[in-house]
Amino acid sequence: MIGRLRGLVAEVAEEDALIDVAGVGYVVRCGSRTLGRLPAPGEEAMLHVETQWSEAAGPRLYGFLSREERRAFVLLQAIQGVGPKAALGVLDVLPPADLAAAVAREDKAAVARANGVGPKLALRIIVELKDKPLSGAPIAAGGEAGPAAAPPAPTPTGEAVAALMGLGVAEIAARRVVDLAAQSLGAGAGEAALIKAALRELGR
Repeated sequence: MIGRLRGLVAEVAEEDALIDVAGVGYVVRCGSRTLGRLPAPGEEAMLHVETQWSEAAGPRLYGFLSREERRAFVLLQAIQGVGPKAALGVLDVLPPADLAAAVAREDKAAVARANGVGPKLALRIIVELKDKPLSGAPIAAGGEAGPAAAPPAPTPTGEAVAALMGLGVAEIAARRVVDLAAQSLGAGAGEAALIKAALRELGR
């Protein structure tokens, strides 16, 4: 099993990169966020690799810029309904630390921003990833691991958007009407008031 590759970036395509390691080219499937952060062709790159094999496609390599991303990719795929494409999609919009924070505050809307992830699957991801380490603790002064920062508390607007998505409203529409409701009601509006005003805006 290949766990890491260090070599020259030969090509970067829409879904994968070709890494030249001592004259051997490895096709590595990556998320768009990883592909966008790779060095220019001809420069050296190091990717942490998750190797998977199937009878239909044979071996396939998935590349990440950090061990935490690779671990999060593996944890995500252990969830029913999450395949490699959806797992990469989640990590494109939520790097491991951000994903951990979203899980901690049960922010379904943030997870559902990923391509191929709807509200129901987003909720399943949050439930399944509870209490699972998605990123390492930050390094404190002196080089020792310190306690992780407390995740931000859920906001009324975020919770209102998640609630509307749970009712079948598309994310873009949910965010639009919740933003309008927040502007109308003011900064101190609570979740229930925002949902009620948003539903009126939608004509429900």
